Amino acid sequence: MTNRAAMSLVKPNRPRFTDIEGLAAMVGQGDALGVGGHHFARLPIALLRAIASSGVKELRYICWAGGLPLELLLEAGAVAEIDLCFSSLDIFGLPPRFRAATETGAILVRDWTALAMIQALRAAQQNLPSMPFQLPEGSDMLARIPGASARPDPIAGISTGFIPPLRLDTFIVHAQRADESGNVQITGPRALDFAMAGAARKVLVTVEEIVPIGALRQDGRQSILTRNQVSAIALAPGGAWPASCLPFYVTDYQALSEAFAARQTPLADNLRPPSEGVPAWLREAAKVRPETALAMPALARSEEKATVDEIIAVRIAAELDNESFASAGAVSPLANVAYRLAKATHAPDMIIATMSCGHLDIAPSPMILSLIESLDCETAVAHAGGDDTYSTYYQAGAVTHEIVGAAQVDRHGRVNTIALRKPSGGLIRLPGQGGMADVANMHRDYLLYIPRHSAQSLVDEVEIVSSARGLLTPAEREPMSYRTGKALVFTDLCVFRLDPTSRELTVIEIIPGVTRQQIREATGFAVTFDADCLEVPLPSSDMLAVLRNRIDPLGLRRLEFVSAKERGALIAEILAADRRMVERCIAAQGSYIAS
Repeated sequence: MTNRAAMSLVKPNRPRFTDIEGLAAMVGQGDALGVGGHHFARLPIALLRAIASSGVKELRYICWAGGLPLELLLEAGAVAEIDLCFSSLDIFGLPPRFRAATETGAILVRDWTALAMIQALRAAQQNLPSMPFQLPEGSDMLARIPGASARPDPIAGISTGFIPPLRLDTFIVHAQRADESGNVQITGPRALDFAMAGAARKVLVTVEEIVPIGALRQDGRQSILTRNQVSAIALAPGGAWPASCLPFYVTDYQALSEAFAARQTPLADNLRPPSEGVPAWLREAAKVRPETALAMPALARSEEKATVDEIIAVRIAAELDNESFASAGAVSPLANVAYRLAKATHAPDMIIATMSCGHLDIAPSPMILSLIESLDCETAVAHAGGDDTYSTYYQAGAVTHEIVGAAQVDRHGRVNTIALRKPSGGLIRLPGQGGMADVANMHRDYLLYIPRHSAQSLVDEVEIVSSARGLLTPAEREPMSYRTGKALVFTDLCVFRLDPTSRELTVIEIIPGVTRQQIREATGFAVTFDADCLEVPLPSSDMLAVLRNRIDPLGLRRLEFVSAKERGALIAEILAADRRMVERCIAAQGSYIAS
């Protein structure tokens, strides 16, 4: 980087204060644009809507995730190129505009591993020509990452990945507060916000509140972007709605559901906030305490026998013990349920990290959709960012489990979550691998699940290897200081183990009521059964009671096991039950405060 280029990253000591339109006007034609927040948390929706309506074009969208922000910009025709790791609308499925743009080849998409993107941002942040990173062994991802290469480390001689700087022209983010001098407060998980702010020439921030100088010193568990890192700030109460901004309001899943369903009107119009601002019940929901949610009686449920989703959740929970450190990444209701169930029953000392390690060591609060984030935020021992959790936990091999859903797995346990080839020759775009290409080797145990076992999901060989357990045996793992554990694939028919000698999947357990012939017919490769193949145990009545009433009262885990056609009706059912339970929590919280 030249001295002139380095100087262009230096921001003034005091940011300018403006309005949302003023911030949007600072986004230039063709900018490399980064977006802060994570999933449906702290997304700068109001600013994104203003950028989308400003007429700016040819943006290069750069972010770990696409999702709702990318959908808004694609709708406006503002994006020319996309660099990301993952794009999903969470429980609402795959983002339609992203899929349409990528499947037709209308927009260039570059798929990154999370670690490569983090290190590329750090290279820009630290004014370095490149940064090293652990190679995603076993996957095809290195060849897909722009500018990445493998070469011997100059000191140890070990083959290592290297990545050039990833510089941003503009980074936009929504935060809780700024003080009058321009310091910006971020409460809770900070995703890649700090690395992206450091790699950006302009940092544009919307905030819920502007407070006097010195007021931020009174708040605990916060992160601060100091004023010299910020270019401009706009006051925008409710600026993240319908995403969340704790402790002000929770995510409005009903509004999101309605916006995504209304295909005939622009998404930007459907996300226009109500005239009265963020609905009062969303603000009240953000105040619900964990003890209030725990005290709520369960909604009436009629199931008697264990369903397949419950059998699998309980079976996965059995893999966890008091020594486990389990991370829940993106869009994984089943993994979340299994982790919380284990911690609430037989593994009280295990560590659970949610929001991609943004919430560290949470309590096993009930999975009430609108309250999950706020309860995890409240009970977490610490909050962190995705960049520092990689270097502190993932790369160090400290995480034992991250149970991840896969679209397609082959007989060698290799995963494809990027794209599938249609019989006609076209592509079906999938969400992407997120960070799995990295952590598939870093975690002690490699656990995947495929909710609907079929010959299309269990194939002989995947076309794109988005992630894989490339380092499988102790001899391969110990030089990297990685612990060796299990490699399993759970489906609604059976449990496979990745054999360390043959490096192929073998059935070790069968779901009750399923025959070996059913498994053979539903699998796209010749199935081998272990000599000691057993039946998956049925959950005990006590375990089912904890699962249904204490951990997953809304049955969110069911979303993983239904078809796309069934998902809409199930989401509507869950949202209605969620609203009832949240209203009961709010009423109970009010009674508790009054007493």
